[in-house]
Amino acid sequence: MGVNRLMRRAAAVALGLLVGLGAPAQACEVDHKVVFAGLDWDSNAFHTALAQRILRDGMGCQVDLVPGSTIPLFNGMARGDMHVMMEVWSNNTPPSWQAGIEAGKLVEVGVNFPDAVQGWFVPKYLVEGDRAPARGLKSVADLPRFKALFRDPEEPSKGRFLNCIAGWQCELVNSKKLYAYGLAPHFTNFRPGTGAALDAAILSALKRKRPVLFYYWRPTWLLGQIGEQVVMLDEPPYDDARWAALDAVKDPRDARDATAYPVVEVRIGANKAFLDKAPQIRAFLQRYRTSAKLVSEALAYMQRTKGSPDDAARQFLKTHGELWTAWVTPEVAARVRAAL
Repeated sequence: MGVNRLMRRAAAVALGLLVGLGAPAQACEVDHKVVFAGLDWDSNAFHTALAQRILRDGMGCQVDLVPGSTIPLFNGMARGDMHVMMEVWSNNTPPSWQAGIEAGKLVEVGVNFPDAVQGWFVPKYLVEGDRAPARGLKSVADLPRFKALFRDPEEPSKGRFLNCIAGWQCELVNSKKLYAYGLAPHFTNFRPGTGAALDAAILSALKRKRPVLFYYWRPTWLLGQIGEQVVMLDEPPYDDARWAALDAVKDPRDARDATAYPVVEVRIGANKAFLDKAPQIRAFLQRYRTSAKLVSEALAYMQRTKGSPDDAARQFLKTHGELWTAWVTPEVAARVRAAL
């Protein structure tokens, strides 16, 4: 058995060498490591791992990562300590980011995914089909008619709304929306203490085919896993002025008007001086394009397999060749495939 294993391993190495002959090594166009900003959430970690694999295996670059939180990493990008940030959320950048762009130190080189969404969800089994118990529930305006279906066990005269995690900005926004939409007399505002508690409540309800009304956002592993089982309720279309007015309200009880959350473009940021020296890397980052659905699926893969961001990146490269090969030249694509 040991001899057979050695023979199989030798054959695999030989095959790898033969494949590699068709994709000779390439020298990176910069003579230093390409350093990525390691923002502390999973979707950024996945995108960073994916871009690093392509730069390392396809373009011959050495890559590195500096972990941290948003503002210190934005400042480090402006100084040139880091070169690439795979997620810049267009509606949530600190003033230092815009100042860096205006000073010519930073640049938004492309759109990673254009469709990050937030909203209120219910299971499809509640609303689809002739016998669905909440047939006709399509909008937040319809919710008072169905409050008994979402009965809160601690306050049975009301339904229960599973809000965002306590202390997050979305928790405050949703609390305002309950009053703005006239739902506060009909629904309790249940605030989970952790993301894990929110996820567990949603998954438990879905598993038992129970009614549940909840806030969530995409891309996330949860919606990557259950996205086909739930539907987002309609809200008044997003409007800049109305959203700004809602944001200005301090006490949720004073909110009188609200709209849907804005759909957010998540962009790729870079240090401008670095990009000026790296036209091939610039071209790759400009073409890099995913979607919230694809990212959610990658995060669900990580959750399901207990894998790392690099595991998810490798799986993505194996299964979405029709997408990522359009980001690079055929020669780069061949080297990345050989490395897999």
